Amino acid sequence: MVGFAPSNVPPTATVKFIGAGTAACVADLLTFPLDTAKVRLQIQGEAQAAANAAVRYRGVFGTIATMVRTEGPRSLYNGLVAGLQRQMSFASVRIGLYDSVKQFYTKGSEYVGIGSRLLAGCTTGALAVAVAQPTDVVKVRFQAQATVMGPGRRYHGTMHAYKTIAREEGVRGLWKGTSPNIARNAIVNCTELVTYDIIKDALLRMTPMTDDLPCHFTSAFGAGFCTTVIASPVDVVKTRYMNSACGQYSSAFNCAVAMLIKEGPFAFYKGFMPSFLRLGSWNVVMFVTYEQLKRAMMVACYSRAAPL
Repeated sequence: MVGFAPSNVPPTATVKFIGAGTAACVADLLTFPLDTAKVRLQIQGEAQAAANAAVRYRGVFGTIATMVRTEGPRSLYNGLVAGLQRQMSFASVRIGLYDSVKQFYTKGSEYVGIGSRLLAGCTTGALAVAVAQPTDVVKVRFQAQATVMGPGRRYHGTMHAYKTIAREEGVRGLWKGTSPNIARNAIVNCTELVTYDIIKDALLRMTPMTDDLPCHFTSAFGAGFCTTVIASPVDVVKTRYMNSACGQYSSAFNCAVAMLIKEGPFAFYKGFMPSFLRLGSWNVVMFVTYEQLKRAMMVACYSRAAPL
């Protein structure tokens, strides 16, 4: 048995809520450079179309190498503070509350159908966006911003970014891209959590695997691949729209149409490899950490409650 053994007592909603946010922060710390490379690749076509500039970034590792060479290693973690703020509010809701919402829709029934799983994923995904959207906007803006000093630098710190966006674009600017983000996260949440759920159930039912690390790893990797394939087009549009200057696009749909006309359908899969590397590795780290954190927290709770 690897790690903490499964507890006979299911984890509480509070344990899941805290565990999901903490596990997501751990995953973000380890995979953030891949996410930054993905954002740079996703917005690259937009910059080329605007200025006929040469291709600056080529591939995920080429993008990382270019950023390290031209901006320094710290540039790979641009927006990390906002990213961790996002995960503590975002993942706690969309992942930590998933089981509770799923039980609500099934009214406590032991049988959980695909419809209830999808509905729970959509609900927690949309709710998480409503709570955490400003942190996502700031994170994307920082990742898209080249690390330069002086007047060319758009934002000089996390709080400066929040204040600048609110001052220049209004409070609504902090919720820019909410519609495509809700669409993306409804898709991501449904695909990620439901696929993880289904793969894990199938492995436990049809293979000798037990509810432990190998099972969690395999389920998370499969969920990451499926999620990247399905969610990548919406993710690219979300990134472009959230990073765009005020008035550049009239809506997320207008952004998608402009991409299609100027860059063709393959533009919707820009940054696919870093997206998969990031989402696949993020899923593995997050779900494995999440499962172990839930068990560790329950062990700690019952150890304190147990009489000496």
